Amino acid sequence: MPHSPLDDAALDQLFRAARTFASTHDTWLDRPVSTDQIEQIWALARLGPTQTNTVPARVAWVVSAEAKARLIPLMDEGNRDKTLTAPVTAIIGADLDFHEKLPYLYPHADARAWFEGAPEQAALLTAWRNSSLQGAYLILAARALGLDCGPMSGFDADKVTAEFFPGTRIRANFMCNIGYGNRASLRPRNPRLPFDEACRIL
Repeated sequence: MPHSPLDDAALDQLFRAARTFASTHDTWLDRPVSTDQIEQIWALARLGPTQTNTVPARVAWVVSAEAKARLIPLMDEGNRDKTLTAPVTAIIGADLDFHEKLPYLYPHADARAWFEGAPEQAALLTAWRNSSLQGAYLILAARALGLDCGPMSGFDADKVTAEFFPGTRIRANFMCNIGYGNRASLRPRNPRLPFDEACRIL
């Protein structure tokens, strides 16, 4: 049987009424996000499709005051306050050694051989594209669980990589603050391009 469309309440929560808490004026409620909620986010986000089931995203969940103190100086100034006050900051990394997990993740073929020995730029392209997809799934998973998200760039990627993924081939891709947003601080939603300006049916 085909799936039924989600109802309006679900579509509102995931897309239409969901807002991005990433602007400099946006603030977070003083309400914690639990370890169980973080694990639930990943349990959902990991199910989204990636090329050859590469699953290259590696996430550092910055929660403690000590970890925040390490992260904040590496952020652009406009991103510091909202990151400091967010209950969780997820650093989505891209693992250039993703192929090492393929015997487990893609067991019906020797997929590791397809990527092993590839130039670093090719590995980076695959890891970057698919970890970005996984970061988007992470945002939708968090929204589905009743949380708000603030995805952002605006940080020193090399320093964040060295600080939070040392001794690995994981590269910091982007970040996402997660918590319960203070909707009273939001300005009206910015416009989006309509179908006929962004799309073609061929």
